[in-house]
Amino acid sequence: MQRTVLITTYLLLVSLPLLASWYYVGQPRIFWQELGSVLGILSFAMILSEFVLSGRVKSFSRKVGMDTTMRFHRIIGWCALVAALIHPFLYSSTPTTGPWPWDSTRQYAVTAEFTAISTGVLAFVLLPVLVVLAVWRSSLDYHYETWRRLHGLIAAALVGLLLHHTLTAGRYAANESVAVLWQILSFVALLTLIYRYFIAPLFQVSNPWRVSAIEKLSNKQWKLSLEPEGGRAMDYQAGQFAWLKLRHSAFSIRENPFSIASAPAQGSEISFVIKELGDFTSTLGSISVGERAYIDGPYGSLTVDGRSEPGIALIAGGVGIAPMLGIASQLQLTNDPRKLKVIYANRSQEQIVCREQLDAVDTLYVLSEPSQEWVGGTGIVDQQLIESSFTQEQFDSWLFVVCGPVPMMDAVWAALIAKGVPQERILLERFNYD
Repeated sequence: MQRTVLITTYLLLVSLPLLASWYYVGQPRIFWQELGSVLGILSFAMILSEFVLSGRVKSFSRKVGMDTTMRFHRIIGWCALVAALIHPFLYSSTPTTGPWPWDSTRQYAVTAEFTAISTGVLAFVLLPVLVVLAVWRSSLDYHYETWRRLHGLIAAALVGLLLHHTLTAGRYAANESVAVLWQILSFVALLTLIYRYFIAPLFQVSNPWRVSAIEKLSNKQWKLSLEPEGGRAMDYQAGQFAWLKLRHSAFSIRENPFSIASAPAQGSEISFVIKELGDFTSTLGSISVGERAYIDGPYGSLTVDGRSEPGIALIAGGVGIAPMLGIASQLQLTNDPRKLKVIYANRSQEQIVCREQLDAVDTLYVLSEPSQEWVGGTGIVDQQLIESSFTQEQFDSWLFVVCGPVPMMDAVWAALIAKGVPQERILLERFNYD
């Protein structure tokens, strides 16, 4: 119900410029020309909405969840791209005084003003570049921080180009009220970038953290603990995550998202379980106690607070155990009456972390490459393992929380759906910000 309301609200907001255009101007033209305007307007509105859907609005991420937010972000990006690419080719019957170098047949331009058309052409080129760099980011050989710079700069440039093109070449934006609406929406979108990169860091500067402990848990996994320097604890729920800046200023874009592995009931200190994957994570061994850090959070909805299910299943793969540790600790420390079962999958026994804590609850350890001495579960977390680990009564009533590699999460999702578990009782979170 909540997601339906949010989607309906989103559709109304994206349609607002179009509705305003029809209200203040009206007098639609022939079908294809009007469709071209509709696609152009909706594309620009969707692009502006992407600034909010980028996952850094805390209240939105808590209500909808980061997994849903980012998937919706990608879908809207593709929709905006398709609409923008089709939009100019629907004006073929519009006369113009051209010709221009890119329109020797004088079929596509809707104005004779060079600057009005040129900004639209530049945006027409930049938008596919933005989408391609985001979708295939993991396949391209450049750092995450480089991608973030490019993504933000291209997105901001797109807003400027599209606003100019809309105000100078758009038929509806010739109306003052419609033009003002576009300027307000563009300002709000750009303000989210300003807030993220300039205003939010100011709050982080006033609330620094310091490294209180660093512990090597396995060959490539570390537990990093932080405590607030000023004594102000973070108000978070077990299972959420935060963006961490370490060895950089609060204004640096060098930050990484990590799940919080501690529980609010443990006090003001928070902990992260982090796996070495390169770049920042490869330097964890050289971090010293006392180093300053900055945190932006909490984010995410991978939480069990306020749920009414009689039992909770935590299904994790690899470093995906981090939020599960926080959830399990919170349930234990608060004497939560709900039943708890943990499934924790790894490749080898050496990769299992925090075993003493997990042994205190009902935990099934699963290894895909077990040694001969291993006596726990073997194989991968697939439909067969899920079906054998829970009863039908548990499938019918429990809450299932899943975090780990994407293939594992997809397999668990499919297995749970096949057993009749509704989507509302399956919580997932992917750290894939593209």
